[in-house]
Amino acid sequence: MSEANVPQNQAPYRQLHDVSLDDGVIVQAFANLYGCRIGAQTRVGTFVEIQAGASVGAACKIQSHTFICEGVTIGDRVFVGHGVTFVNDKYPRSTNETGMLQTADDWELLPTLIEDDASIGSGATILGGLRVGRGAVIGAGAVVTRDVPAEVVVVGNPAKPSG
Repeated sequence: MSEANVPQNQAPYRQLHDVSLDDGVIVQAFANLYGCRIGAQTRVGTFVEIQAGASVGAACKIQSHTFICEGVTIGDRVFVGHGVTFVNDKYPRSTNETGMLQTADDWELLPTLIEDDASIGSGATILGGLRVGRGAVIGAGAVVTRDVPAEVVVVGNPAKPSG
């Protein structure tokens, strides 16, 4: 990493490999970021993993114990609560049809888009291939199985509009 591409803060035991960091990014201890992009002024909490091919916008807050996998794009000013999990494979398996361990050729990446100003509550699970609209709110513990329109609050398992 070049000097212009380092977190604003010092923290022990974090792993940063091939990461693009904009100005003012804070990455806490025990975070594991590789091959991803993080926008300006974003804060990444402890025990967060952000995989290659994921992108987090500017002024976001990613709370501890969150997993952001390949194929996830998060817009600007998004809040992601503690322990949120993103999924990018509709049919996860350890082996392919021949019984061999799967490789990248054995599954389909399902991209997920979280639009600007959305908020995702702690413990939520967001399945792959979905769009969460601008300003939408995902309740704590919700399991999002379909698109969420802009400015809508969803809760439950499966997540449905609140109220």
